[in-house]
Amino acid sequence: MPSRLPPLVIGAVSSAVLLSGCGATSLGLGAADDTSGPGASISKRLAALVPATVRSKGTLTIATDASYEPNEFLAPDGQTVIGMDVDLLRTALQKLGLKADFVNAKFDSIITGVVGGKYDLATSSFTVTADREKQVTMVSYFSAGTQWVTAKGNPKGVNPLQPCGLSVGVQTGTTQADEIAAINKDQCRSHPVKAVVEDLQSKVTTDLLAGKIDAMAADSPVALYAVKKTGTKLQAVGKITGAAPYGIVLPKAQTDFGNAIAQAFAAMVSDGSYDKTLAKWGQESGAVDMFAVDPAVAS
Repeated sequence: MPSRLPPLVIGAVSSAVLLSGCGATSLGLGAADDTSGPGASISKRLAALVPATVRSKGTLTIATDASYEPNEFLAPDGQTVIGMDVDLLRTALQKLGLKADFVNAKFDSIITGVVGGKYDLATSSFTVTADREKQVTMVSYFSAGTQWVTAKGNPKGVNPLQPCGLSVGVQTGTTQADEIAAINKDQCRSHPVKAVVEDLQSKVTTDLLAGKIDAMAADSPVALYAVKKTGTKLQAVGKITGAAPYGIVLPKAQTDFGNAIAQAFAAMVSDGSYDKTLAKWGQESGAVDMFAVDPAVAS
């Protein structure tokens, strides 16, 4: 297990800036935590932080786009949603005395669904951005960047720093789709990147394996897992860029509940379940020590 500082929690009213780490304050979680009984994972102290309107529901409906392996994807039964994000949030909610019902949803419809009340929460590898924080409350819990992937041997000689003219697969509504759009407005204005946009990340990966695109760009955990899973068929090219936090998505008015979730994540670091979950999915490199409600991020 990597050596890390004690976990920190930043509330919504904090002036801390996540990018610089300034102003972070520990809420004094303590080493021990009372539970509801032998073997139980509910923390009475943390459960008391959950707003009554949320607590009364008992089971929360949580949206996720189950095409983003290993973060969120379908089990072999084709119905059960599993993955790193699912395990992390389920464990955090258990500490708060809540249950989770994960439902598969189209990625670019999820935030609208949370805002409209269709879903109570969402976890789907959402990068925390200033635009998203205008619509919803977000709780940071992991760090990821963008990784490019090509066919093994990089037969097209792809250089992510010189992408003009390449066909690049991305998923609808993702940070990578936004990055390609920005590149085409600037660096590749005269010779744009051909963005092949798919609703599902699994389809993007399939396109690359089939030779329909020159490369794909995805969040680093997903991209590197695809390389590992396909054996000798794919390879990562270039460095991971634009590292930024992932965030749990809540309705905009639920900052108090967001603070409870942040404290639950911090408690998971203390008891080892956070590191254990990341190790299960091979994602230890994205571990963070700071869990922030509506963290300040670059625009």
